[in-house]
Amino acid sequence: MLKYVDTKNAPAAIGPYSQGIICNGIAFFSGQIPLSPITGEVVGTTIEEQAEQVMQNVKALLESQNASFTDVVKTTCFLADMGDFSTFNEIYAKYFTGKPARSCVAVKDLPKGVLCEVEVIASVGEE
Repeated sequence: MLKYVDTKNAPAAIGPYSQGIICNGIAFFSGQIPLSPITGEVVGTTIEEQAEQVMQNVKALLESQNASFTDVVKTTCFLADMGDFSTFNEIYAKYFTGKPARSCVAVKDLPKGVLCEVEVIASVGEE
């Protein structure tokens, strides 16, 4: 049985998808971009500001399932510019202290012209 994640503390989906799905105690969260959960607008113009907002959105999704960053087993990070890799890593490392498996790629474009996006898979216990 699938359980859909729906929290007002993270941005609502901006397309035909959910914030996340829980299946057999594993949460598959949709990629988070630096949107304010309140206004739906992009937060920040720098990689530092945007990465911080992304992490706050990821945190809200995790907390909605009584989980934390240390429960994350895999991340996929998307950067609009690989030149931001080092700065992004500094912010990422503050949150993902458990060092989950990760992929990080540069992409041509991200939704709303943002600089970064992060999706996570986390262990959230049994349903």
